[in-house]
Amino acid sequence: MEQEGEPARWFAFVEKGYFKYVTHGISDGREHITWFSFTGEIVGDYPNMLHGGSSQFTIKAMTPCKVLRIDSESLFQFFNMNCEMMEYQRRIDHHLLILFQSRYVDFYRATASERYRLQLRRCPGIINDLPLAAIASFLNITPNHLSSIRKEITFANEKDI
Repeated sequence: MEQEGEPARWFAFVEKGYFKYVTHGISDGREHITWFSFTGEIVGDYPNMLHGGSSQFTIKAMTPCKVLRIDSESLFQFFNMNCEMMEYQRRIDHHLLILFQSRYVDFYRATASERYRLQLRRCPGIINDLPLAAIASFLNITPNHLSSIRKEITFANEKDI
């Protein structure tokens, strides 16, 4: 949907599927997954798309997807039609600010295990649809650490039975 370093062009609503947001390390070039957009969410590098900047991410579909998308120029014209349309922009801005702030704070207040559980609540099917390495990258942990967390959760659930 978008390519890191190229003009951000699209804003979309995900009707079905998942997208991952990928950026690359400055010195090592390693791929880092910074975000996912799931069914019922918006997808795109919205701030850069809206203001004509380059995308900070490569945004890729992880599953077959269906989206409703609009290009930056059309969205900008839509928002500037009247005050009611500007209210849509304000709501999107507010929604994204809350999402990003929550994710940022979670890195400080939640352990890796807690972040994994939060992600499972946000999208329960993620463990069936995405590779372990992708989930680990998003959580900013190694795949081995994620395997340990999953094993710990499995054994804790078996004790409850």
